[in-house]
Amino acid sequence: MQEVTIVNRSPALEVRLSGEIDSKNADEFCAEVLDAYSASPCDVVFSCGELDFIDSTTLGAFVKILKRVKTDGHGMKLTGMQPRLKKLFVICALDTIMEIE
Repeated sequence: MQEVTIVNRSPALEVRLSGEIDSKNADEFCAEVLDAYSASPCDVVFSCGELDFIDSTTLGAFVKILKRVKTDGHGMKLTGMQPRLKKLFVICALDTIMEIE
């Protein structure tokens, strides 16, 4: 089960993620974030400290969100990610196109 919580919208859209995001719910996750972003375009910050699991579908959702955000001239950052999840981004070289703290 995944939980996406919009924490703040100013000066950046802060999204707190928890649980698991995988092929069963990645589209829902992406749509929810893009809907919130569309309402007030700005930088997007994902707080990932409580995120337990992601798969390749989730990585694709992050890339889709990043493309939309960058097209509008904004940035995207992932913070607090567990080392084992961060490793997936590094293996796929996604750490070269998005900011991961």
